[in-house]
Amino acid sequence: MAASPKQATVVLLPGDGVGPEVIAQAQRVLELVAKVRSDKVKITFKTELIGGASIDATGTPLSDSALASCKAADAILLGAVGGPKWATGNPRPEQGLLALRKSLDLYANLRPCTFASEALVAYSPLKESIVKGVDFMMIRELVGGIYFGDRKEATEEDGFAYDTLPYSKAEVERVTRLAAALALQHEPAWPIHSIDKANVLASSRLWRKTVTEVIEKEYPQLKVDHHLVDSAAMFLVKNPRSLNGVILTENMFGDILSDEASVIPGSLGLLPSASLNGLPEKGKPCLGVYEPIHGSAPDIAGKGVANPVGTILSAAMLLRYSLDMEAEAVAVESAVRKVLDDVESAGFGFRTRDLGGDKSTQEMGDKVLEVLEKELQSISA
Repeated sequence: MAASPKQATVVLLPGDGVGPEVIAQAQRVLELVAKVRSDKVKITFKTELIGGASIDATGTPLSDSALASCKAADAILLGAVGGPKWATGNPRPEQGLLALRKSLDLYANLRPCTFASEALVAYSPLKESIVKGVDFMMIRELVGGIYFGDRKEATEEDGFAYDTLPYSKAEVERVTRLAAALALQHEPAWPIHSIDKANVLASSRLWRKTVTEVIEKEYPQLKVDHHLVDSAAMFLVKNPRSLNGVILTENMFGDILSDEASVIPGSLGLLPSASLNGLPEKGKPCLGVYEPIHGSAPDIAGKGVANPVGTILSAAMLLRYSLDMEAEAVAVESAVRKVLDDVESAGFGFRTRDLGGDKSTQEMGDKVLEVLEKELQSISA
């Protein structure tokens, strides 16, 4: 007797600016997966407000009811938050995202850096000889460190401010285990490149010691090396392939390095991300928030020209890590690649405005769905 399909709830948080436009295309992708693979999954969608849209409607960037929906979900797909309308107000739209991360204990942020299609290598601001073959996953610890440490604001009287950068051994251990789990999903296993500032910071010395101990004791089959953050920043530009594998680092360093790495593929509209609260192991999916790395882009909101690829690839990560549907995630990524591949390479050569093309958000989504249906049917056969 065939097993009944998994019942999954996905909360959609379209947010602000172009968020609703790109989320709509990613939702269509997930709906198609659920339709073609109805034997494996049944997805129920629930839409909630976040960011500026939530401030306008409820007075808060993330309402209690929206947060409750997210806590009860299997996965959350987020568009973008923020915009000039709320730039100087209080509360700020971004506070909704911070509250979501903290409440769901989303302790690891994953940002893949690779080319969705080889045809896009030419769009990188770096030389093709430098970036061709780049393929790494940056893992940033997300709920500890300097952004959550004790701080003091300066006053007119004392003119003195400080921030603190605390980390516990347990916080470093769990994000290291997640990095190891991801490294082991590759064949051969990916190396882990740990980034710190151990020559200056006490918290970095704890970081380096803990990462080394966890890998040596629990994952002896993995290779790990250590880089100072300033050196790593240099290599991301000079020789990014030298960091292929899993890059593991703390909150502030990851915030900066992941933005540096994001320019390698040529457009922010192409890149997905995931924030997870557990180890994404086969057969044990975990809760995650999935979102493109681009912002709300208010200058093009409502024009139908935003690139949905980053959000569609975020939906692929959702399938992989929160719904344990690896084959379907690969199918989505393959469909995106074929849509972006040049015609000379048997692709369709679709380009949105950020890539110098004229395809609309809807047209890009339509073509991905067309190709994806064939990809899904091939794995269903």
